[in-house]
Amino acid sequence: MHRTRRIGLPGLDENFEAIYLDDQGVEQRVPWGWLPEVVDVLDRPVRSFPSYRGQRNFPGWYWSATVGRQVGFESWVERDHLVALDFDPSVSGIVSQPFWLLWPGESKTRRHAPDFLVRLDDDAVLVLDSRPLELIEEADREAFGVTDRACALLGWRYAVWDRLDPVLVANQRWLAGYRHPRCFDGQVAAVLLEAFARPRSLMDGAEVAGDPLRTLPVLYHLLWRRELMTDLSLVLSHRTIVQVAPTIDRLALVGERDG
Repeated sequence: MHRTRRIGLPGLDENFEAIYLDDQGVEQRVPWGWLPEVVDVLDRPVRSFPSYRGQRNFPGWYWSATVGRQVGFESWVERDHLVALDFDPSVSGIVSQPFWLLWPGESKTRRHAPDFLVRLDDDAVLVLDSRPLELIEEADREAFGVTDRACALLGWRYAVWDRLDPVLVANQRWLAGYRHPRCFDGQVAAVLLEAFARPRSLMDGAEVAGDPLRTLPVLYHLLWRRELMTDLSLVLSHRTIVQVAPTIDRLALVGERDG
């Protein structure tokens, strides 16, 4: 059982508090305005992910290439959002169930744990809830509205994400299967980047670079890293048109990865 103790200074709004786990796994309860001071240590879920017979949602763990560790999810919709966040090059950190937000209710203290806290490269923070819009109930609307107001006090963004486009989801999940660095080969990558210097079909470029059994995993890894690019709103196939991302310095990229 985690111990709980109060730390910190008065927050921006005494009606809001937060509970998070520190780097020792100890619960810390702080005024809401203190949370940005400890955002760097928010790297573990503040609660567990229940699993039981007859459960309607599907919890699990996803290895994030962005943070290099497992990140939890509680539904397939959350998983799809997690993959999308991992695929986004502007994302530098992802934590699931990062804190409890506490606020006074009519008869007792209310609380809500957002699904994700996302750190962005520009040091911005996005707090995110994943929920199909048709499943949002009145209690959810209240919690989401309170979370939105609390995040605004800190200068953080807040959003509720609905289901993503199924074609985009399928494509990102496929590429995520090649997200691990073990799928990278510097020599093959150099040939692929040359092959796709002009737009051409995915399989054509893979065959130009060598045996597709060897080149396709690297090709998909480069697509995951956005070093190659294509239109992921269309079904990914052997006919998909692929080209080098315009911002990629090919020689610097391959030299860095091989080193």
